[in-house]
Amino acid sequence: MDHDFCRAHCTARMTPTEFSPATRAQLDRADALCTEQGARLTQQRREILGLILDAKTPVGAYDLLEKIKTPDRRPAPPTVYRALDFLLEHGLIHRIERLSAFVPCTHLLHDAHAHNPDHCHNHDHETCLHTAQFLICKSCKSVTEIAESSVLTTLRSICREQKFAMQSASIEVIGLCATCAAKERPASNAPRKQATSSPS
Repeated sequence: MDHDFCRAHCTARMTPTEFSPATRAQLDRADALCTEQGARLTQQRREILGLILDAKTPVGAYDLLEKIKTPDRRPAPPTVYRALDFLLEHGLIHRIERLSAFVPCTHLLHDAHAHNPDHCHNHDHETCLHTAQFLICKSCKSVTEIAESSVLTTLRSICREQKFAMQSASIEVIGLCATCAAKERPASNAPRKQATSSPS
């Protein structure tokens, strides 16, 4: 009986990470996109993407490596890096250079195949350019992905003037999110005392 329990426990530890129904739905959309591009979202790639989706803040490659390790499963770093390269290539995640970490492409996975010409996942042509614009809070490390078409329009215009063939664009804006900014200026919100003039 003890042997059977141990074998069952070890088998369970080797199974892929379980995700919530919402995350599984996003992974299924990513799987469908890969199929459209003639690629395959393997179980390993799916698990890495799921962990990035579930992370509250950008997650690094070695953090991901630790999350998928078990006593019976010791993947090497190249395994994670290959999965990340695939996810980046197919526009499923973004790399935040300042943090050396990764975030999911929110517009792709949350908009369910909403095709925006200014936020496309075909990297082969300038008119179908995957762009990424991020607001990064230096205090809480939160990252918000935005899609402002005028930014891409300006970049395209500059590159056209310079005869530069743009293939991708990532803009990282560093500052404070609304919550952290409010915490840093509590005194400024207090009403100022009016100066009283002394009698002559």
